[in-house]
Amino acid sequence: MPRVNTFVIVGGGLAAGKAAEELREHGHDGPLLVIGDEPERPYIRPPLSKGYLLGKEDRESIHVHPESWYRENGVDLLLGTRVTAVDPGGNTVTLDDGRRLPYAALLLATGSTPRRLAVPGADRENVLYLRRVGDSERLKAAFTEGARIVVVGGGWIGLETAAAARAAGARVTLLERGELPLLKVLGREAAEVFARLHLDHGVHLRPHARVERITGTGGRADGVLLADGTRLPADAVVVGVGITPNVQLAEAAGLEVADGIVTDQHLRTSAPGVYAAGDVAAAYHPRLGRRLRVEHWANALHQPRTAALSMLGEDASYDRLPYFYTDQYDLGMEYTGWTEPGGYDRVVFRGSRQERRFVAFWMSGERVVAGMSVDVWDVIGTVRALIESGAAVDDALLADPGLPLESLLP
Repeated sequence: MPRVNTFVIVGGGLAAGKAAEELREHGHDGPLLVIGDEPERPYIRPPLSKGYLLGKEDRESIHVHPESWYRENGVDLLLGTRVTAVDPGGNTVTLDDGRRLPYAALLLATGSTPRRLAVPGADRENVLYLRRVGDSERLKAAFTEGARIVVVGGGWIGLETAAAARAAGARVTLLERGELPLLKVLGREAAEVFARLHLDHGVHLRPHARVERITGTGGRADGVLLADGTRLPADAVVVGVGITPNVQLAEAAGLEVADGIVTDQHLRTSAPGVYAAGDVAAAYHPRLGRRLRVEHWANALHQPRTAALSMLGEDASYDRLPYFYTDQYDLGMEYTGWTEPGGYDRVVFRGSRQERRFVAFWMSGERVVAGMSVDVWDVIGTVRALIESGAAVDDALLADPGLPLESLLP
């Protein structure tokens, strides 16, 4: 039985791997156990829809640490193992083989699961999702020259997989429920840039599309039937319609759950000794004055430091602005800040949307609340500083590419 100063991390993604690193770095010298339900040691997910899917990165490069790191740092990996219950009162976790392990502190980094498509035929074998490394390999096998690929969902995963399929020479139709991909996320002006990017690369975009059923025979999909009666032939169907945080363990343990595991700014849950980080954490954000659950790599990278310090009894708060990035075809984009539909008045552009080389600023009154750079590099740090400063900025100055952004900082 492990000693009771054991720290346990549940999860197999970036947040789990980084939390182990941060705990060792900040002085936890007791037993440290990472429990993951996949056979892989902790790995990073963005390459699954980017470099790894495109064949530009090898399998070894997606891992958070080399295998030797865990041995050298005395971190025990329990892989291919599910935690079936957490008992915050008794400070134990129960494993799928019935074993109960005590913990002094527990971090839930259980991540999220892709939402399934709830239509007849959606369980056919070549209806594909993307979350795990095996999913990325199935997509890579399906994306071949001339293959007919139907992508359901115009979010980041849908657009990145569409770009990868086109790069492989597949014929791609992308189905979007709304008028434009990313419309809710970015607003019309910026969403139009991404729609045009995909049209220019030969993707057939279908807005206002409703999937009625996935057609096929013998367990394999051969097409997608839309509500308007159109049938699109398909060699594979890729579904990217959002994710659901994996809160089942927390919920069953009586922790507060509301679109994620609820935590304070220190990433403490409602149960003493239990913390949460990454996709699953609905954490109070002191800078934004509200609870946020952020489904992006940067959160999984940076939150573990706060979680580790909190687990070690230090006073640490997580107040980094959300950040994410995408690579599609030859376009690279970075975004930082936070806003929602109705949370901003207008978007100010610096540079050319037609050439897809610009910086965009989401404005609330005279304040920048979010910013995005498209094929303009080394500015996102300045954009972040501008948002954090809360400074009043004139639209004309923001829009002037001849004026260094740094000069607008107070």
